[in-house]
Amino acid sequence: MRPALDGIKVLDLSRVLAGPWCAMTLADLGAEVWKVETPKGGDETRKWSPPSAGGISTYYLSVNRNKRALAIDMASPRGAELVRGLVREADVVVENFMPRSLKRLGLDYERLKEINPRIIHCSISGYGRDSALADRPGYDFVMQAECGLMAITGTAEGEPLRFGVAIADLVSGMNATQAILAALYHRAMTGAGQSVDVALYRSGLQLLANIASGYLNTGSEPVRFGNAHPSIVPYQSFATADGMLALAVGTDEQFRRLCIEVLERPDLATAPAFASNRKRGENRSALVQDIASLFIRQKTAHWLERLAAAGVPAGKVRRVSEAFTDQPELSDEMVAELPHPMLGRVKVVRSPMRFSGCSLAEPTHPPLLGEHTGEVLQRVLGVAPAEIAALHADGVLFEASLAAPAEKRA
Repeated sequence: MRPALDGIKVLDLSRVLAGPWCAMTLADLGAEVWKVETPKGGDETRKWSPPSAGGISTYYLSVNRNKRALAIDMASPRGAELVRGLVREADVVVENFMPRSLKRLGLDYERLKEINPRIIHCSISGYGRDSALADRPGYDFVMQAECGLMAITGTAEGEPLRFGVAIADLVSGMNATQAILAALYHRAMTGAGQSVDVALYRSGLQLLANIASGYLNTGSEPVRFGNAHPSIVPYQSFATADGMLALAVGTDEQFRRLCIEVLERPDLATAPAFASNRKRGENRSALVQDIASLFIRQKTAHWLERLAAAGVPAGKVRRVSEAFTDQPELSDEMVAELPHPMLGRVKVVRSPMRFSGCSLAEPTHPPLLGEHTGEVLQRVLGVAPAEIAALHADGVLFEASLAAPAEKRA
């Protein structure tokens, strides 16, 4: 089986997370992705550590598998010419530059569609290219604060907290992927390229989901519930004798089984105060206190066995290490160990997507800076090896195979 995007070529001019996440997803689906970076240091995440593996940032490793890495000084005349050549050969361009930088480099959509009318241009920014804040840089932490995500994350008595990963960036990358796939389908139907605008701020508001719907339709200000659900009870974490479990009681029938078959407290199941989810929400404090006093008496494994037997959704609150080791039948197929030119071997998380009629691209290691500069420019644009060597010597390109060991590590 061939990957779904086999034959699609993506020019990835983005840095850090949202854009690279989008481009990596397209690469997982079979697109050939050309990641273009500055010869002087490359993507900022190459330097984001700790943690690092053998001196290579694990942050960078997480979002750049399956790509071909080119290092080109786009501000130089010849570098800009080479990038325009890649635009001519590409199907998709992904970028997250500031508007002024785009125009200075000649990479705004108006210029790109002159070069390649069929190009799908995806711009990822903080607030949207057409907004009043288009020139303001966008960072995930700021977006989580401004979009209200932090206001609903954390305990009721604690301060607002950011999500444990850069969730606004990641969802923006996912939204960008969806938009690009839709634009490719539209092009297949009409022959026309187009520009796609994805903003972290809009993605952040989208992430509010039911919380946004509650506010917009009632005017009530949402509050933080910690690990509890604002609408469903009991739907939260509980301490056990040796850890914590996550309990997700989504129906009245599940609540009945929890009380009778798991906790052996039929009186809770028949109490009028807890007869429906609405009632349980109104009497949340009393119910949670009662349940908490029971869960703390036994170990997590004891409760998970009983909960599973009763068909009540629950799981152990695991550390990250346990997520990859406790259930190897689930986690092992998500991890790929790949050969790496500097580390020997490197582990990456595979794409979670599965298809019955096509395949995913077989994962390859996140590339070194400039690892494929010469190979791609020769194959795609016909640039002669002698010119590549000369441009490398002049600093217009960085070709890893021509660099000294110290340069390669940098």
